[in-house]
Amino acid sequence: MTIREGVMSPNNQMRLWMYERMFRHRQFEEQLIAAYFEGKRPAFDMKAGPLPGEMHFSFGQEPVAVGVCANLDTEDVITTAHRPHHVAIARDVNLKRLAAEVFQRKDGLSKGRGGHMHLYDSSVGFSCSSIVGESMGPTAGIALSRKLRNKPGVAVTIIGEGATNQGAWHEVMNMASLWKLPFVCVVEDNYYGVTVSKKESTSISRNSDRASAYGCFGEYVEGNDADLIYVAAQRAIARARDGLGPTILEVQTARLKGHYAGDQNAYVPQDIKDKYFQDPIPTYRDRLLKKGASNENSLRAVERKISDEVDEAIRFGRESDYPDAVEALQGVFA
Repeated sequence: MTIREGVMSPNNQMRLWMYERMFRHRQFEEQLIAAYFEGKRPAFDMKAGPLPGEMHFSFGQEPVAVGVCANLDTEDVITTAHRPHHVAIARDVNLKRLAAEVFQRKDGLSKGRGGHMHLYDSSVGFSCSSIVGESMGPTAGIALSRKLRNKPGVAVTIIGEGATNQGAWHEVMNMASLWKLPFVCVVEDNYYGVTVSKKESTSISRNSDRASAYGCFGEYVEGNDADLIYVAAQRAIARARDGLGPTILEVQTARLKGHYAGDQNAYVPQDIKDKYFQDPIPTYRDRLLKKGASNENSLRAVERKISDEVDEAIRFGRESDYPDAVEALQGVFA
């Protein structure tokens, strides 16, 4: 849904749409966490269990994904980084195939070759990459292609605030602004790049202010609030559609589970946790009830339905077969 004239707050129908996807994501990752730690305790063994290796969860960052994706149309494209599940689910990537890919099974989005950090679903215009800042160039390239071919569609990437210190980020923002590309860079400001705080790594307090250096638009959204993000994304995407060029949209959010599974966020000062690291989902649920978007019984019924969907998807992912070893090199080079 995209609103081209004026800026409108989400109506109750859209609020319910966003809540359902936030809740679906949270249920999905809760089950992944349980599966991830199978066989890894008591002495942590990263290679053990059904999900070996690292796993990056986006607990707390759900409002960013739904607030942005609620404004996208079918011709639009969205990419993201190594913490991708909330964006994939907000973009309505097939949940069963998503689960199978995370479990590295042949029924996954990329037949088990990508895993949780390299998800790809062309049917809904979604992809991600584990490399910090890597999505900037390809996403701007998609925007350039749309402009040169006079085709509709906006290209959006969601990255972490640490990625703005990559050289490629600056190069792409310069070109995107120079060429007035239909491109939006959403920066998830969760305060930490792995264990390094934004204050320690970045010379400016708000990356959205860097827009002045590139002659493009910049906006910062504080509060990790899906409604506020929805409105700001609406403005940015409308400008891109209207040929006014890119926007740097930085959103204050919260990484509630640490950089990777097992990281306890012990390096985050307590005052920061108390002020910013609050779970946005219960708060948004209360808003739905107060705004009359739903009632308690209806909301519980929706939540049960979503929980059942997630159960089915996780079961599908776990029961799917692994790819045959002889297929390892198939489809690698087209």
